[in-house]
Amino acid sequence: MGKKRAGRRDTAPRAAPPVRKPARWKWLLFAGGAFLLTLWVYWPAVNGPFLFDDFYLPFFAADFAGTPLHASLTGVRPLLMLTFWVNYEISGHTPFSYHLANVLFHFVNGCLVFLFVRTVLGWRLNDEPRRTILALFAAGLFLLHPVQTESVAYVASRSETLSVMFCYAALVLYTSQRSDSVPWPAALGVLALFAAAAATKEHTAALPAVLLLTDFFHGGNFSPRRILNNLRLYVLLAAAAGVALVFIGRVLAASSSAGFGVKGVTWSDYLFTQFRAIWVYLRLVILPAGQNIDYNFALSRSILDRGAWLGLLGLIGLLTMAVLMASKHPVAAYGLFVFLIFLAPTSSLIPIQDDLAERRLYLPMAGLVLATAALLATWRVGQSALVAVLSGILLVCGALTYQRNQVWSSAVTLWQDSVRKAPSNSRAHFQLAYAYYQAGLCREAVAEYGTAAKLDTPDARLYLNWGLARDCAGEDAPALELLHKAAALQPTAHVYSQIGMIHGKRGRREEARQALERARQIDPRFAMTYVYLGHLHAEVGEWQAAAREYRRALLLDPENESARKALESAEFELRKAGSPRR
Repeated sequence: MGKKRAGRRDTAPRAAPPVRKPARWKWLLFAGGAFLLTLWVYWPAVNGPFLFDDFYLPFFAADFAGTPLHASLTGVRPLLMLTFWVNYEISGHTPFSYHLANVLFHFVNGCLVFLFVRTVLGWRLNDEPRRTILALFAAGLFLLHPVQTESVAYVASRSETLSVMFCYAALVLYTSQRSDSVPWPAALGVLALFAAAAATKEHTAALPAVLLLTDFFHGGNFSPRRILNNLRLYVLLAAAAGVALVFIGRVLAASSSAGFGVKGVTWSDYLFTQFRAIWVYLRLVILPAGQNIDYNFALSRSILDRGAWLGLLGLIGLLTMAVLMASKHPVAAYGLFVFLIFLAPTSSLIPIQDDLAERRLYLPMAGLVLATAALLATWRVGQSALVAVLSGILLVCGALTYQRNQVWSSAVTLWQDSVRKAPSNSRAHFQLAYAYYQAGLCREAVAEYGTAAKLDTPDARLYLNWGLARDCAGEDAPALELLHKAAALQPTAHVYSQIGMIHGKRGRREEARQALERARQIDPRFAMTYVYLGHLHAEVGEWQAAAREYRRALLLDPENESARKALESAEFELRKAGSPRR
């Protein structure tokens, strides 16, 4: 008993073992590790200073301190301003929290890329473990690719990471709807996220076109049925896009760095240039060598200029390839089209001052990593080998991104890198000179300003900064000569206050007084004029007059540390002398 009889078999069919999904805590642990890895590769920049255009952000305005929350929400890009307001309340002008927030937004975007790629791969790939591996690789590539550095390490690029977060969230919500008709709650959610994205940065206005493309490609069936079923959503999106376009038009009309009013650049110049720029973007994704904060990319003034026609032919070829591969590889074709649509707002007809910038790849990157994952899905290789190869690629990307973030860890290293890669770029030499000056390397700054002046016709700003560097190096006569050249080109309170400052330091009180009086006549609200006037009084012990000038400066600029410290010294001298404070 208890023994099986010989020759007897269990012929009942066995059920396939169920696919075991990782426990939720394992996913959380994996996400935590991925965040720490992302934070590590960006750590040099997270610990770095504010750079370049960061100093033109609203929280550096003299009257930003004490700004109520509602005031930050009433201007352009309210959600972006809200995040800056929160950062300022946390750490003022200490950059760490601003950089950390950028990395956090970037990580959230990587998670959204994972969800988006995993969902869309499911249109054709039924192998769930393989689909998850490829989606994780796509998210890792998005998070760790060195071309993303400018968008994340640069505080001024917060508009990229934040707007893309809302845009990708809308895309994930939309692609996750399995039915042919998107239900109203999801449709309203997509609409709200689109509004948040467009109100954070205008380039996300391309999202409705991507959603339309998504419906056409959905499931790889190329059927208009889903488009027809979602017409009600498209009506709402069209209305929202119309409002967004009116808003964008108003923003561009008031901008000097973007729009049809950009000086010296026509819409056709910009379009022909972008035929070439798109291939630089694709090359940077495939081979991220020669990255630069300032490419100084030359304009193509005609279709024949600088090979623009070749770029156009290549673009036509890329579009043709995407169309031809759509039947066999619909997900990869869809990814390429997503890339091109998301790139179009910044790489088509509307001129932008910098005609090539790495941050422009941030929004379209989801399309490229999806296309990459879709093509990898056709690679007939074992799962272990696939994981090993993809992990190796991500490790290389992470190492390159860490190195790139070391470049972004200071203004000096950033602009040294730019000058080394583009030695004929006058603007890069100018910025390196300014970085040297800020770091107290005055003679190095003088040399770089001299190089910038040789490469391009000097303007008032170059003469002004060059003069200040000369003064810093102890060369007051050449400094004054350069400042007077700046004043001849553009007489401002700033330049005359600096002339007065140099005369005052050299004990030439009358010349200093005349220059400062001229500065006050040009702009009575320029605070530093009164600081230097106060210094003139303080040098001869006129402490009451000095304190009066310092108070005027602080009324105009409450954040002026020079005025604050000088006032404290003046009031201390008044107390020592027993004079009443006024």
